[in-house]
Amino acid sequence: MAATSASLASQLYIGLRRPCPKLDAFNSQSFPAFDPNLRLSLSPPKPSRAVVAMAGTGKFFVGGNWKCNGTKDSISKLVSDLNSAKLEPDVDVVVAPPFLYIDQVKNSLTERIEISAQNSWVGKGGAFTGEISVEQLKDLGSKWVILGHSERRHIIGENDEFIGKKAAYALSQGLGVIACIGELLEDKEAGKTFDVCFQQLKAFADAVPSWDNIVIAYEPVWAIGTGKVATPQQAQEVHAALRDWLKKNVSAEVASKTRIIYGGSVNGGNSAELAKQEDIDGFLVGGASLKGPEFATIVNSVTSKKVAA
Repeated sequence: MAATSASLASQLYIGLRRPCPKLDAFNSQSFPAFDPNLRLSLSPPKPSRAVVAMAGTGKFFVGGNWKCNGTKDSISKLVSDLNSAKLEPDVDVVVAPPFLYIDQVKNSLTERIEISAQNSWVGKGGAFTGEISVEQLKDLGSKWVILGHSERRHIIGENDEFIGKKAAYALSQGLGVIACIGELLEDKEAGKTFDVCFQQLKAFADAVPSWDNIVIAYEPVWAIGTGKVATPQQAQEVHAALRDWLKKNVSAEVASKTRIIYGGSVNGGNSAELAKQEDIDGFLVGGASLKGPEFATIVNSVTSKKVAA
């Protein structure tokens, strides 16, 4: 029996780098320094690839990733602000509290807003200390899970294959997946934005049984929590390329209906201009999602999409 359990654990862990030097050495200096004078351009110095801009047909989607933030009291205040906010009706709105507070949020938040987890295990629960299973998340009322976030990739050490397996299992159990992809600063500077994003996207495509319950979140790592945000044109360029990749490698139908949202220092001041871009179908919001009124402003940026249309 012990041998069988060990074999199962070995299979589940395939694709997860162990040991993880980045995690062992992690400190506040682990993130790359950002030059305030850096010219932010996603386009490589060589001529960029031709892409087909193909606007999605899915409903606008805004997710709030609360990350490892909050206490019972501060989350109660945030939930109260969200409950009293006036949100545009034609937007899917999701928030992802820390695991410890999912039950509290689920029991007090308006049903208008759905609950997401920030991570889930690659298979059924069991002897996996510290992990959270999809079954447990569903038991608490979660409808979504965020997978492949850069902080899981580059700090914890999860690789493309492992993330793809996690997504496949979550989907097989009826949980929606917010599939995160995005390039590091050095990738962008080397003109590898498309290459990195396509590789990460392919790992999802190779593993998932269907795209019916997947939202793609493009989050350039150099823009997450840094205050630096891709310009609307830069974000649109990558989103259009991602949609074109789906068209060529999955199907035109999937390319059209799959929502591709943007994340990376999105706030109440820049969301309206970003939302006007035809291939930006919403946002995954970090720090600004911890402020109820500002998060509502981002949700309501869908009105800019209507004007742009």
